Amino acid sequence: MNLWKIAFFGLAGIIIATVVYLFILLGTHEDSAPIPEADDTFQAANYLTVRATKKDFEGIANTYIQKAINKEPLPVTMKVEDDIILLSELTVFSYKLPVKMYFDPVVREDGNLTLKQSKLEIGTYNIQPATVLKILKDSVDLPPWMIVRPKEEELFIDLRALPISGDLQVRAKEFNLDKDEIILEITIPK
Repeated sequence: MNLWKIAFFGLAGIIIATVVYLFILLGTHEDSAPIPEADDTFQAANYLTVRATKKDFEGIANTYIQKAINKEPLPVTMKVEDDIILLSELTVFSYKLPVKMYFDPVVREDGNLTLKQSKLEIGTYNIQPATVLKILKDSVDLPPWMIVRPKEEELFIDLRALPISGDLQVRAKEFNLDKDEIILEITIPK
């Protein structure tokens, strides 16, 4: 057998083993992280209601995301249109695939946001949303206020845990993207 055949079969074996390993790795579903309990520590406080547009919220969100993951190799940015869109990329065998994850925002009773995944685009490939969320969770060291829950196909945003100076806390009151109206409440302790 000549040297080129041995090299070809060796390389083909490595590629097949890598693909099998990726499918095994991506196929295992772990339980999602629990959502933090609601905490009303500011009983005596003043409240400020802020109205924002989609563009305002997008700018604020991207500022906090970039500060939190500025040293990560995988870029993550947010766009706010008719949906909330997380943009990133996956590198597979030195080929970069653009990733667009579409979410519908749901305001929770405690003022935090749950982003329910509604659609997914990865180049021209069809991959399950839970798998992409698991890859995002495993490959990016997201800030503690962003909890990826692949099994539920959602992203939990703990607005109370945002690093805001002065012990301020933020709560979402309304998130209506169709009307371009986002209402946030800022709690200022006394």
